[in-house]
Amino acid sequence: MQVLETIAALRTARRALRGTVGLVPTMGYLHRGHIALVEQAARENDQVIVTIFVNPTQFGANEDFSRYPRDPEHDLELLRAANVSLLFMPFVPEMYPTGFQTAIEVNGVSQGLEGERRPGHFRGVATVVGKLFNLTQPDRAYFGQKDAQQVAVIRRMTVDLAFPLEIMVGQTIREADGLAMSSRNMYLSPAERAAASVLYRALSAAQSQYQSGLYDADKLRQIMRTVLATEPLAEVDYVSAADADTLQEIEDVSMRPMLLSMAVRIGRTRLIDNVRLDAARSVEQSQEKQDNYRADE
Repeated sequence: MQVLETIAALRTARRALRGTVGLVPTMGYLHRGHIALVEQAARENDQVIVTIFVNPTQFGANEDFSRYPRDPEHDLELLRAANVSLLFMPFVPEMYPTGFQTAIEVNGVSQGLEGERRPGHFRGVATVVGKLFNLTQPDRAYFGQKDAQQVAVIRRMTVDLAFPLEIMVGQTIREADGLAMSSRNMYLSPAERAAASVLYRALSAAQSQYQSGLYDADKLRQIMRTVLATEPLAEVDYVSAADADTLQEIEDVSMRPMLLSMAVRIGRTRLIDNVRLDAARSVEQSQEKQDNYRADE
């Protein structure tokens, strides 16, 4: 595995690669979720490029850029065992040199949920990912389902700017109690870590009702909020039941794929999670389930 810190070195090394290339962009502090994406990229491509860059432009003024967890030695150890061809680890001035003035803005899918609460976040994400696409010229790029809105933004950017690559989405990798793996989980105290499993319990409760035929989005949101309310340490930022592609909130029975998602603070740590649900099976089944649900209230 070649470890590169400059754009010039990356371009030289990229030209020497043969066959298809899979790109896995990360911010480091790698866990099993990242490695699952690297392994998927290795199965589906001849070469794998991983990037580690804690991107300052996607952090807000009161967010955790300066204290975002970093452990480059451990990251290198994991990646050396994972069949990676190139690792690109630039410093901030390499990606944003003096005079840098360009940004990529993706409207629509970036404007609700995380985009509403973290102004400028997805502009920073789109800009750095677009630059990495340009530098690495991958055939496929790999992202995790946990960051569902980020995936939607990057897909939209890829189509709109005609990047010649496929966006591949790996399933969310979870701890034994369902908590989605995230670099930010290390911020949690033992008590907070135990409380954090409430996110998955809330999503699972709504998913179970949906799979049984409850397709009313307001009731699914209600189920998630009810479960979250059982955990005293959980402070809800938002709960969403949205069209899985547009991320627009759904207000009635829908035949479209749906994304259930949430952001919840556990102590000082803000966690996000989601599940994607297939399209409803039939309006008749849906109406029967709504009637049963009302009878139980």
